[in-house]
Amino acid sequence: MIAVVQGSPPVGFLFNPHFTIRNGFIHSFLVNFRQNKIWNLKSSIENPRSFRGGLFIIGAMTKMADFTERRLRMVRQVREYGVKNTAILAAMETVPRHFFMPRGTESDAAVYGDHPTQIGFGQTISQPFIVAYMTELLKLEPSDTVLEIGTGSGYQTAILACICRDVYSVEVVPQLADHAANVLEKLNYSNVYIKTGDGYAGWSEEGPYQGIIVTCAPESVPRQLIDQLADGGRIVVPVGTADQRLLLLHKTNGKIIETSTLPVRFVPMIHKD
Repeated sequence: MIAVVQGSPPVGFLFNPHFTIRNGFIHSFLVNFRQNKIWNLKSSIENPRSFRGGLFIIGAMTKMADFTERRLRMVRQVREYGVKNTAILAAMETVPRHFFMPRGTESDAAVYGDHPTQIGFGQTISQPFIVAYMTELLKLEPSDTVLEIGTGSGYQTAILACICRDVYSVEVVPQLADHAANVLEKLNYSNVYIKTGDGYAGWSEEGPYQGIIVTCAPESVPRQLIDQLADGGRIVVPVGTADQRLLLLHKTNGKIIETSTLPVRFVPMIHKD
């Protein structure tokens, strides 16, 4: 299954895009607000329904403002940890991380904490710092094409899509691939391509890639991923079982230079049945 996400890339969110896209009432409310219709006390008393509707919208917008503050606080912390790339920090300020939480998992608020968060099927959405740090290690340019192994919630995919030309992402769990594709489509990303498949095989048809990011831990770096890396490109991958290290592999003149960075803890990389 390949899901091609259509639309134009987002440039920012003033409020929750789900409301603006899916609920025409929000638009009419904002128009009425500007024309001083809904918040006229006399009309509110004569039409209590419009008053209750206005309170609902104010409540929704208050919640959106709260998420914005949580997101900015998250980015401040990532910056304090040492991430300096302005494109990555700007993307993290913009992308609504809570949108990527599948229903029935942890609360929307929890996803902005300084920790990984469960998203079901034994998978997680990585800690914000790790998302930023791994992306920074790739040293991506706007013209680059990236392969992501482990789409998961789609959040890391969205961050990559904000800073490079195209993102090809492989997810072994079909339900998560569908979820990520749906969210990214609603957020109008046009440069993301997702398929369900075995991450060990990569996505050779669209390579070579200037960057490859792996968000699950194999016991060793899959050879097929190295083969799909362009010369001058980088792979960031956690490797190991009980004792994991985050590795950076840089291909130069056909040779691989490997650097060990941080101790990490990722879910294991599994083969597709």
